[in-house]
Amino acid sequence: MKDSPGFGRNWRETKEKLKIKFKKLTDDDLLFVEGKQPEMINRLQVKLGISREEINKIIANL
Repeated sequence: MKDSPGFGRNWRETKEKLKIKFKKLTDDDLLFVEGKQPEMINRLQVKLGISREEINKIIANL
């Protein structure tokens, strides 16, 4: 996941775009910690009710 688009230096921008797209997401939901991306994706899966693959696709396309 480390090389996944959207993660890394431009995460702040990606996070803001996700919060606009999904109004119910909070900063806590989108807390990015290096090496802990799977936990964040799991939080998003639960909150949004969509698959890991769909979340990764959304992030890659922002």
